[in-house]
Amino acid sequence: IRLRALLLEDERLCEAPPLNFCSRMNSALSVWQPERLRPQREFVKSLFCIGKRLVTLPTKEQKTQRLISELSLLNHKLPARVWLPTAERQHHVCRLPPTQGVVLNSKDKAPYIIYIEVLECDSFETSPIPIRIPETRIHSSRSEESLDSGATASANSVITSEHRAGSFSTVPNYDNDDEAWATDDIGQLQVEMEAQTSSSDNISQFSVDSITSLESKEPMFIAAGDIRRRLSENLAHPPTSFKWDPEDPSAVALKEPWEEKVRRIREASPYGHLPNWKLLSVIVKCGDDLRQELLAYQVLKQLQSIWQQERVPLWIKPYKILVMSSDSGMIEPVLNAVSLHQVKKQSQLSLLDYFLQEHGSFTTEAFLTAQRNFVQSCAGYSLICYLLQVKDRHNGNILLDSEGHIIHIDFGFILSSSPKNLGFETSAFKLTSEFVDVMGGLDGDMFIYYKMLMLQGLIAARKHMEKVLQIVEIMQQGSHLPCFHGSSTIRGLKERFHMSLTEEQLQVLVEQLVDGSMRSITTKLYDSFQYVTNGIM
Repeated sequence: IRLRALLLEDERLCEAPPLNFCSRMNSALSVWQPERLRPQREFVKSLFCIGKRLVTLPTKEQKTQRLISELSLLNHKLPARVWLPTAERQHHVCRLPPTQGVVLNSKDKAPYIIYIEVLECDSFETSPIPIRIPETRIHSSRSEESLDSGATASANSVITSEHRAGSFSTVPNYDNDDEAWATDDIGQLQVEMEAQTSSSDNISQFSVDSITSLESKEPMFIAAGDIRRRLSENLAHPPTSFKWDPEDPSAVALKEPWEEKVRRIREASPYGHLPNWKLLSVIVKCGDDLRQELLAYQVLKQLQSIWQQERVPLWIKPYKILVMSSDSGMIEPVLNAVSLHQVKKQSQLSLLDYFLQEHGSFTTEAFLTAQRNFVQSCAGYSLICYLLQVKDRHNGNILLDSEGHIIHIDFGFILSSSPKNLGFETSAFKLTSEFVDVMGGLDGDMFIYYKMLMLQGLIAARKHMEKVLQIVEIMQQGSHLPCFHGSSTIRGLKERFHMSLTEEQLQVLVEQLVDGSMRSITTKLYDSFQYVTNGIM
C-alpha cells in the first residue's frame, strides 16, 4: 500500500525530475527488503573489506597470510543463508578452505582468488541451512549404502530455526570433542582400512580374468583409432607442477588441475561426504571499475555467438563479470590456466619447449591437438584485440590453459584508452615470434590456418556488425568510462569492420595486420618495459 501511494504521488508531481522517483523507489524497497538478505549483504561486504585490508600490506606473502586468517574468521559464521552471486545453480555456502585462498599478481591492488564449498539446494531462499560440522571431525568416504541414503540425511541435517537464517554474524559453534570423535565414524574407518588392505587382491583377480579371456574362442576386435589413442595417452607427459614462489603464490594454486583440486579439498572437508557438495571459485577485486570489463565480456559473448552461428572454428573464453560498485566486483576465474609470465618464470623455457614438455613431441596426438587449440584461440583473440583495440597486452594478461588455448584477460584498456594514455602499443594485436614458433613457423600449415581463420572470422563478424555496435552504443550513453573518451570511438570501431572492402581486399588486409604485428617494435619495447618495472617476463 505504501509503495502504491508513492507511485500515485509521483504521478501527480509530474514536474519532479526522474531521479526523485528513483530515490523514492529505492527508499521504499530498502524499507521492505527482507531480513533474510542481511546475511548475504554482510557476506559480500566482508569479502570486499578483506580486499581493502590486503592492499595495506607490503608483500605478497604477508597478504596471503592475512587472507588465510581472514577466511578462517569468516568460516566461524558459516554455513549461513549466503551464496556466491556468480554461480548458476542455487546453493548455500558452507565453508571457505582458508589455506587455498591466494593473492593474485597486481602492483597496486590486491585481487585474490578463493575457493568456496557449497551445498546445492532447491532454493537458497527457502531451503533450510545445513548444520555446521566442526572442522576437527573425522569424515571417511561413504559406502554405496551411505551414498544412497545421503540425500535423505542431508535433507534431515538442517537447522529450521529462523534465528539462524536471519543472522550471518551469530552462528553457534558445535566444537564438541565427544561428538567430533564419534564411535560410528571410527568403526567406519576401521572397516574401510580392512577393505583397502584386501583391495590388493584385485590385481591378481584382474590377471586371472585376462588369462581366462585369452582362452575364449570368441574373436576380439579393437579399432585402430582406439589403439592410437591409448598409445598417445601412455606416451604423453603428465602435466608439470610449479614450485612455490613467495613473490607469486598464485602460480602453484592456478597450475594445479581443477579435478585434482576438487578431489583434494573434498577429502579434507567436513562437508565433502555430502552428495550435494560442490566446489566453486571466484576472484574478488577492489579498487578497479569493472564496467569496462563487463562491456568487453558482452562483446566477446556476442562475437562468440556470431562465430558459432557462422560455423567459424574460432575459440575464445568470455568470463563472467559481476559489478558490485564503481570500484569493486567479482570475476569468474579461468580454470586450469596460468599466465605466460608464470609459464616463462617457472619453466625457464621458450613457449614451444613448454608445449613439448606439457604435451609430448611434435608427432603426438596430444601436441597436435594443443597446437590446433592454440591457433584457434590465438586467431580469435587477435581479432578481438584488433576490433576493440585492446591494450596493456603484457604476458601477465595472457593465460595459457592446460589444453593449449590462450586466453586474454584484463580489458581495462580498450577502444579509446591505453595505459597512462600514452598510446604506446601501436600494433593491431600481440603476435610474437614465440607464438609463430608454436604454430610451426612462417611456412607451417598451422600458421596459414591461423591467417585463414582470421579472415573467416572477420568476414563473419562484419555480417553482424550492428549487433556489436549496439552493445557499445548502449554502454556509451551517459557514460564517463575512459574507453569512451573522444567523439570518434564508435566511428573508429565501425571502420575496423571494413564494410566497403571485398573479400579479396580483406585477405590482403589480414596479411598486413599479421605482418605488422609480428614486426612490431612497440610490442617488444612494451614487454621490456613491463619486465624492468614490474618483473613481468
